[in-house]
Amino acid sequence: MSETLLEVKDLRTQFKRGKKDWITAVNGVSFNVNAGEIVGLVGESGCGKSVTSLSVMRLHNERLTKISGSIKFGGKEVLDLTTSEMQSMRGNEMSMIFQEPMSALDPIMRIEDQLAEAISLHNSNMSKAEIHERCVNALKLVGIPEPEMTLRNYPHELSGGMCQRVMIAMAMSCEPKLLIADEPTTALDVTIQAQILALMEDIRNRRNTGILLITHDLGVVAETCSRVIVMYAGNIVEEAPVKELFANPQHPYTEGLIASVPRLGKRLHRLPSIPGSVPDLSVMPEGCRFAPRCKYAQDSCKQKLPELQTVAEGHRCACPFYRNAREGAQQ
Repeated sequence: MSETLLEVKDLRTQFKRGKKDWITAVNGVSFNVNAGEIVGLVGESGCGKSVTSLSVMRLHNERLTKISGSIKFGGKEVLDLTTSEMQSMRGNEMSMIFQEPMSALDPIMRIEDQLAEAISLHNSNMSKAEIHERCVNALKLVGIPEPEMTLRNYPHELSGGMCQRVMIAMAMSCEPKLLIADEPTTALDVTIQAQILALMEDIRNRRNTGILLITHDLGVVAETCSRVIVMYAGNIVEEAPVKELFANPQHPYTEGLIASVPRLGKRLHRLPSIPGSVPDLSVMPEGCRFAPRCKYAQDSCKQKLPELQTVAEGHRCACPFYRNAREGAQQ
């Protein structure tokens, strides 16, 4: 059995709106990430993926956010750590790659200064020469040619793919056990996407790093992940090994996501899509959040939020009717 790095139980994240109102963005989410495992967290924009990752890292504005439940990393309860203890853990034991590398990097600082800042924060006893060597090695790890030259560059002098590699190098510079990658291939062309995904796979293999990969791209998930968590409107609706999920989805939302992926060699007049849109956080429907968009919905779906149930080994689903409804439709 692999070591469990991250264990999230009943995570609930709320944001303050106005003087008294609170909006729930993540509602009772539970999952884990093991060492040497890449877990995909998927869903449409607005489903709560990034909010979940920022909650794990405790990067929300604490005056405007309430986080409850349990987030354990290496056996430690993250929500009980002081601010300084959390700062020490970030980057050192768990790191995050943010969306949009061109905007995540400081445009007026050279690459070396940004890498050195991250390294020195967690290694106060290192000399400048040692920090420089660590910076060079970090760029070598992510396959950047001529690292000495790259360290002297500013972000605008690098391509989007190179900036993304720098972001990964920064996240891995202190050799964390857990890496959270939030849409790491967004806005990159397919060739660079493949390189970034291969790089993350290589890091996982060499360092036994646990990776939580957040994406809306099921093609990326199929290529990279061993296990998949599907989120919708702040809830987990399905979780399964990647091959099982694609071969035998058990939730109508998962079915819709998979059906909307283009396939080589299959010509369609129009690509299938899920009708409607993700509900507004302030006006969530009663019962199952997906019911207003679901072709299998029954009256009871609109009365009570369904719980995740085990349907096979390692496979959980929050829809009690989908399997029977699909089988009936196929007869």
